[in-house]
Amino acid sequence: MATTISTNVESKDLNGVSLIAAHSHITGLGLDENLKPKESGQGMVGQLKARKAAGVILKMIQAGKIAGRAVLIAGPPSTGKTAIATGLAQNLGSEVPFTAIAGSEIFSLDLSKTESLTQAFRKSIGIRIKEETEIIEGEVVEIQIDRSITGGHKQGKLTIKTTDMETIYELGNKMIESLTKEKILAGDIVSIDKSSGKITKLGKSFTRARDYDAMGPDTKFVQCPEGELQKRKEVVHTVSLHEIDVINSRQQGFLALFSGDTGEIRSEVRDQINTKVAEWKEEGKADIIPGVLFIDEVHMLDIECFSFINRALEDDFAPIVIMATNRGMSTTRGTNYKSPHGLPFDLLDRSIIIHTTGYNAEEIKTILSIRAQEEEIELTGDALALLTKIGQETSLRYASNLLSVSQQIALKRRSNTVELGDIKRGYMLFLDSDRSVQYLEENKTQYIDNEGKVVIGTNGSFKKTGAADSMETD
Repeated sequence: MATTISTNVESKDLNGVSLIAAHSHITGLGLDENLKPKESGQGMVGQLKARKAAGVILKMIQAGKIAGRAVLIAGPPSTGKTAIATGLAQNLGSEVPFTAIAGSEIFSLDLSKTESLTQAFRKSIGIRIKEETEIIEGEVVEIQIDRSITGGHKQGKLTIKTTDMETIYELGNKMIESLTKEKILAGDIVSIDKSSGKITKLGKSFTRARDYDAMGPDTKFVQCPEGELQKRKEVVHTVSLHEIDVINSRQQGFLALFSGDTGEIRSEVRDQINTKVAEWKEEGKADIIPGVLFIDEVHMLDIECFSFINRALEDDFAPIVIMATNRGMSTTRGTNYKSPHGLPFDLLDRSIIIHTTGYNAEEIKTILSIRAQEEEIELTGDALALLTKIGQETSLRYASNLLSVSQQIALKRRSNTVELGDIKRGYMLFLDSDRSVQYLEENKTQYIDNEGKVVIGTNGSFKKTGAADSMETD
């Protein structure tokens, strides 16, 4: 019976510096096994109804049998729409394709709007390809390599065993180079792919554990394999439809994936790939994994894009499309009429809509605490209380931005703790949108208006007002 191995390997660069972004603290939707949202979990706070609805969508996606659905997350700015999508992506893991784009991204000079959307759609559909391969797996007993005096052709023998049998294999130049490159020694447990000749070191044998005086901390000991030396294994590769498109449409093949020079891909190529993938699915060689396409600021798309999405959702190879917008009744781009959320009625009718609402004081306080912890900022109780009040009266985003600037103000006075005075000073130095609008209203004559008019002081400079002076006192 063939066993299954997967080629998906997660690797993390431990030496790299990971930057803290707006949603770095989110690791999931914060739901229990019954899809009940926790008050605070996995970085998510509040929005209980919206998160529970997103949990239902999550189960639909994980089932892998539902595609071509549209979900709209609508709500005022700074109510966690993108955070919910990020949490959904984290819960899905690396196996399910998740593509995130902004509505304005598809307006490119290089690609047409429909081509940009098509590529985004096909990036969100995964193909799990299965193939059987023969491998040799066992413990290396001895390696003999005969090098000629002239440095020409090399010959060698590899003695390898399992608990039940032992065999000697003749080695060619390529295999000898691979063994040298991988630093294979007697006592190593190795896996050799017969078709490609690739050698993978699995670890060192437990039976040789006492033979080594010095070992590194990453030395891995494994049991000697049992049974036959040669085994059949099922290898699983997961790729997206877009990657298959690129490989088959360019002379340089897969190198186009790294250069980013995908260009326009002909529809004939895609049709042939769709036919082939459908054949693989019928033969049991491949599984289709419907993923997620997340379009943020979807109101930025125009009527042509919306028409294309409407049609693309009916395709056999369609992902689940999740859209987010903060618009109310607004004009649909490319038309003269207004519609809810700036989306045409036919697409709106096709979508299931999740609404987000504003956060209360306690939720804002919890979110700011989580952000402070993520950014490694120590806050006093008074500073957190003031920051919460600012978040209530202005916006959560503004309060989050004050966190980092207040930390810099605290460091300037050689303190690692952000106190009440640091928050106040940050609030005075950086205006929120309401105070900025108020300042513009009070000093509108000093700014160039729609007609190009502006009042200049007699000395060729702008005349200061009491409001401007008061802003510079601190």
